[in-house]
Amino acid sequence: MSQSLNSFADLLRSVERSAVHLEMRDAYGVENEIEGFAAWKTGHRLNPADRESWWRPWLDLVQEVTGKGVTMRRARIVSEPVSDYIRFEHSGTFTNVAAGEDIRWLPRRQASDLALPGNDFWLFDGRVVQFNIFDGDGRWVQTDQTEDAATARLCASAFEAVWERAIPHEKYTV
Repeated sequence: MSQSLNSFADLLRSVERSAVHLEMRDAYGVENEIEGFAAWKTGHRLNPADRESWWRPWLDLVQEVTGKGVTMRRARIVSEPVSDYIRFEHSGTFTNVAAGEDIRWLPRRQASDLALPGNDFWLFDGRVVQFNIFDGDGRWVQTDQTEDAATARLCASAFEAVWERAIPHEKYTV
């Protein structure tokens, strides 16, 4: 199932308690990050003091959802040494935190004994799973969504296992 940002926003707005996101790739080639990643590679860095320069619609949505009491957590499993893309992602994560997300990082070597789904996912209120499917170059291909209870339990268990071991963003250095 393909999904637009608007329908994703509607889904996220419908959450009542929690939204968790597990990311497991060392690089993504998503269209809306290509320009920022290229600028980062030439030395551009976001200035935390200049909020207007980095605030974007995604952060509005996060702030809206967390503002109504929804807990948003994101865990990232990363190889070390980290890729340039992960350095880029890490350098801008303060924006997500400012909007209300809680973010942690888990070195991949510490995830070897965890049972993990084959794709990145969002889990909404512990019952709706949205898998994000990427090609080998990290480009988004499609979104698959399910309310299968066993799949939701698997994803919830995987996320919590990662979360328990992961390092809070403010303590993780790249």
